[in-house]
Amino acid sequence: MIRLSNISMNYQGKQILENINLEIAAGETMVIIGPSGSGKSTLLRLIVGLIKPTGGEIWIDGQATAGLSEDELNRIRLRMGMVFQYSALFDSMSVGDNVAFGLRQHTTMTEAEIARVVNRKLRMVGLFGKENVMPNELSGGMKKRVSLARAIAANPQIVLYDEPTAGLDPIMSGKIDRLITSTKRIMGVTSVVVTHHMSSAFNIADRIAMIYGGQIIAIGTVEEIKGSDNPIVQQFIHGEKKPGLIARRRLKAGC
Repeated sequence: MIRLSNISMNYQGKQILENINLEIAAGETMVIIGPSGSGKSTLLRLIVGLIKPTGGEIWIDGQATAGLSEDELNRIRLRMGMVFQYSALFDSMSVGDNVAFGLRQHTTMTEAEIARVVNRKLRMVGLFGKENVMPNELSGGMKKRVSLARAIAANPQIVLYDEPTAGLDPIMSGKIDRLITSTKRIMGVTSVVVTHHMSSAFNIADRIAMIYGGQIIAIGTVEEIKGSDNPIVQQFIHGEKKPGLIARRRLKAGC
């Protein structure tokens, strides 16, 4: 469904991503992990076409995005949904209007049809009957769920999540993880999730890719990542702060 071939990204003379190669299968949940500033969110913006790479090619469902006009890119974007890190809801709009926004902008659906979709998507994320509530009346977790309902309103093939559990307590984070998993199961979407929460990554991923220094240094299933012999990967997933600490422990243990 998504293929990145030798993707590089420079910004103001700084190399953000370098020779990224990544294939994500239809229906797969790919989780992208890595330190802050490693290029994870940049990767999402490249996939959705908000920015263009300085090198390499991006393919969405077999179609190369390089050289496409803005109208052509918009047609591809309509097949994607995006859940933003801080929800990015319109404060002046009700929950229902937030979920309906894309449908009103990009479809010819009637208001009655839109209302049925909004009702159905809010039910999916556990917010049935909240159509008339304003965003400032919602908790952080509820805002994330509204953002997900908006992202899936047009039945996209791909859903991109930028730090979906950021700022949430462990209980609410677990609920968001289950929503990501159930959305994939019910709708069959391909999911790309950027997160630094390893518990969430392990809960939802089919595969995990770690970006470090602008490059993918490891990719594999949850068990493969947990068992990686790369000390940088081990330091990250265990939350170690001191460089080489795990590697030195392994050496002392004779591993």
